[in-house]
Amino acid sequence: MQSCTKNEKEADLIKFKIQNDSINTWLKQSKDDSYSLEKRKELLNKCYQNIKSSEIDTLLPRSLSVLAYQYLKLGDTILFKKRNQEALLIASKAKDSYALGDIYWNYASYYNKLQEYDSAYYHFDLSYNYFDKSGFIFEAAKTQYGMAFIKGRYKDYSGSEVLIFKAIDKFEKINSPKSLFSCYNHLGTLQNDIYEYDKSLFYYNKALEYKENKTQYAAIENNIGNTYLKKGDYAKAIDHFNNVLNIKNLKSTNTIHYARVLSNKAYAKLLKKDTLNIEKELHEALHIRDSLNNKGGIIISKIHLAHFFAYKRDTIAAINSAKAANALAKELKNSRDYLESLNLLAKLDTQHTSEYLKNHIRYSDSIQIVDRKIQNKFTRIAYETDEYIQETKRLSRQKIWILLSSFGLISILSLLYFIKVEKSKNEKLLFENNEQKANEQIYLIALKQQEKLEVEKIKERNRIAEELHDGILGKLFGTRIGLGFLDIEANNEIKEQYQLFLDELQDIEKEIREVSHRLSDNIDSTQISFTKIVNQLIINNSKIGSFEYELSFDENIDWRKINEQIKVNLYKILQEALQNIIKYASAKHVSVIFFTSDDEDLEITIQDDGIGFNIKQKKKGIGLKNMKSRIKKLNGSFNIYSEYGNGTTIKILIPI
Repeated sequence: MQSCTKNEKEADLIKFKIQNDSINTWLKQSKDDSYSLEKRKELLNKCYQNIKSSEIDTLLPRSLSVLAYQYLKLGDTILFKKRNQEALLIASKAKDSYALGDIYWNYASYYNKLQEYDSAYYHFDLSYNYFDKSGFIFEAAKTQYGMAFIKGRYKDYSGSEVLIFKAIDKFEKINSPKSLFSCYNHLGTLQNDIYEYDKSLFYYNKALEYKENKTQYAAIENNIGNTYLKKGDYAKAIDHFNNVLNIKNLKSTNTIHYARVLSNKAYAKLLKKDTLNIEKELHEALHIRDSLNNKGGIIISKIHLAHFFAYKRDTIAAINSAKAANALAKELKNSRDYLESLNLLAKLDTQHTSEYLKNHIRYSDSIQIVDRKIQNKFTRIAYETDEYIQETKRLSRQKIWILLSSFGLISILSLLYFIKVEKSKNEKLLFENNEQKANEQIYLIALKQQEKLEVEKIKERNRIAEELHDGILGKLFGTRIGLGFLDIEANNEIKEQYQLFLDELQDIEKEIREVSHRLSDNIDSTQISFTKIVNQLIINNSKIGSFEYELSFDENIDWRKINEQIKVNLYKILQEALQNIIKYASAKHVSVIFFTSDDEDLEITIQDDGIGFNIKQKKKGIGLKNMKSRIKKLNGSFNIYSEYGNGTTIKILIPI
């Protein structure tokens, strides 16, 4: 993936005319890295003073936006924020859509640099809306590309793909080969991430149609090589890596890329079992990356070397190389390589395999949770922006109708609006009802599958018990009896040793008989399938809500007598209660108890030590209403007790 900042827009950074030639000169000089950093900042300060004093009021916010971005590129975030905020205030008053779009683009670049991608996405979205509604096609497409890049980073592949195709449509209209190259390259990477390698190759080859220089060609050829590597076609992968390495003066002009491709080629050769010069090439790539302090590249080289040492059966060297990669990936917060190094260590360091796998699972789960949260933020940002635009349009139309329409027409419109709202509410209720039924069906299927699994487990245990008892035990018994009838002519010491072995065989028979009996002591699957599902539900929610839990089931509850409808509703009620605890209670401990009353009714108590609430004052939400509705269907009773500072207790009684 390529960067989604404003760097590709350098040539067109100023799309308006600045009347003072000195400003243009100073701005160009500030981009010249032959000057010292202090000198370049001094030139930008001169630009600022001149812009403020010149009589170009209509271009002022645009000039300040360009200037702010230059401060950001020089690493002066304080002056960047100051100039950008100043530009935002002026542009807002002037309602300059281009300037507003460019200013929010600046903020998106700033948050991208900080790796605060949710904030970056938010500002890209704002920027896009200003550019799009004002007809700035290139800028609108570039901000869409920026949003697509971030969505792809957080595994929202479909969302990223949709945005990229929208951007491609715009870039094709204005014939922007460089941007189209970036878009198709990004599409190739997305398909690679979801293992659609043929589609990935199609998009990479499409990107090659828009290449303009050797750098772009080298990047795509390397990506194609990596794709063939993942497909397992190592010969083709090596061919494409060689295409890059054969580029004239690559080693001197783009040393980092040369090292990357060299390491990839050596690894492909290793997978092909062609070890000629592999060690030399891997060490050369590592040496280059180390000399350039290319830490991301060093991690890859260390991982490739670990694979090579493992192939040579030099386990110690392989483990050391993998550990070095793991430590550096953790330092850089490089999730992909950190997980790969953990997986590699689990295979190499067999004494600590379980520890590495646990770390892999724990870290992978945490990444998925973060990715889901960020994806939800993207959806919410897009929704809120669309809602804001629609609301603005509706208000504009309403003002026109108020001016042109009579009181009677307004009344009619109000009536139609009311009908529409009621219809929408009914549709929403119908949707929620259907969704609820679907969830219940899913649960029933899960419950039946769990029961089938338990039945098969019991059958397998019985089979093993039978095999132990009737097969192995019988053979042991026959062997021991046969040995007992042998007339051993030996001294007393050997006879005693012989008798000890016979006794040991008899003890082994007893142990096998006990194991066989224990295996055949079956547990009723209907008693544990529901409890297992409930237990897993609480475990999952305790991790999300960061609370400890206590779960207790009365031994006298016979789940066979409880029909599936009751179980489904109990599961949904508990699920709703736990979600409320996570959202509102801030609880540290949650207790869930199932027991039977004297009348053999089923009683459930759900208790937390959270902040509580005033039942009389608090408006009952849809969650509590759903819980009460479910209990009512089961002819049960539902009571809730809570007060500020003393947590919340829910008591449920269901006749069974």
